[in-house]
Amino acid sequence: MAQERKVTILDIASYTGLSKGTIDRVLHNRGEVSKKSYEKVMSAIKEMGYEPDLNASILARKEAERIALLMPEKEKGTFWELALSGLEEVKEHFLPMRIRIDQYSYDQYSEESFCDTCSRLLEDKPAGVVIVPIFQAATITFCQELNEAGIPYCFIDSKLDSENYLAYFGMPMYKSGYLCADQLTCGGKVDDVLIVRVHRDKGRQSDPTVNRRAGFMDYMLQKYPSCNIHSRFIDSTDKDMTMATMEAFFREHPSVKHIAMFNSRIHLLVPFLEKYPDPERRVVAFDNLNANMAALRHGTISVLIGQHPEKQVFNAIQTMSDFILLGRRPQRTDNYMHMDILTPFNLENY
Repeated sequence: MAQERKVTILDIASYTGLSKGTIDRVLHNRGEVSKKSYEKVMSAIKEMGYEPDLNASILARKEAERIALLMPEKEKGTFWELALSGLEEVKEHFLPMRIRIDQYSYDQYSEESFCDTCSRLLEDKPAGVVIVPIFQAATITFCQELNEAGIPYCFIDSKLDSENYLAYFGMPMYKSGYLCADQLTCGGKVDDVLIVRVHRDKGRQSDPTVNRRAGFMDYMLQKYPSCNIHSRFIDSTDKDMTMATMEAFFREHPSVKHIAMFNSRIHLLVPFLEKYPDPERRVVAFDNLNANMAALRHGTISVLIGQHPEKQVFNAIQTMSDFILLGRRPQRTDNYMHMDILTPFNLENY
């Protein structure tokens, strides 16, 4: 049987009645194309089974396309260090594809730092952007500027539902809060829960776990409507303040046995938890940082919910590369990562 001939750009041009140049601009996301022409080309690609030649697309480019990675500053022992743990390997992987990855870091506790970094990024005019959207209002403004500049973008770790993003890679945040509540309560009798939160920016614009907290609260309202939910804030840079806050809370509420934290900073509570051990206490939090895993191994923490942030980074860059080089959109906009439930009994090979 004769091998079926591969569909070419010329075939699509002939089929649609559009020029080869227009087809090329749609496929490679170059220049202005009318919505009608874009939809006509994309429909033809689907109907004709066109598959871009990756090697030809790469070789046709004289310079590397730049993808900007906009993330909080990497500090030792933090979630962002874990997320970027394989970045050098990722860069090596995409280098032969003529994709360059430029990292733009900002202070996650400063909206001004975020905005300044966004301005610098826009001036550099990357081909695409991968964003960690910690400051909601500022991120919306930034995304509008990306839209106006014709620069595609992906979200990782959390997302803004109202924005025109190419893809999202991360946990389903609302469901992760639901899961946290389920793991904390385990269907038992729960009269009080302590939620520990971290002081962030002074303007209170930064709240990346807001949807996770909403899922948690909805679960508790449905399953434990009479449960008292307490909240306390700690300073991630002040160990003495954290200890004093926790001691003061438990002097006032000594019977509380359930503690939840919605970010990766549960290790900040370990000094208190170890100083005042309680075999009946249950603690549930997020992310497999080394310090968190050590506390889980020792039984200081009951459950960690993990999400492989380094894979989020890789998958977002892969998706952006496919779009930039081939004009290929992801099959799904929202790509949810596994929510891994880690206990002292199954973390050995994680």
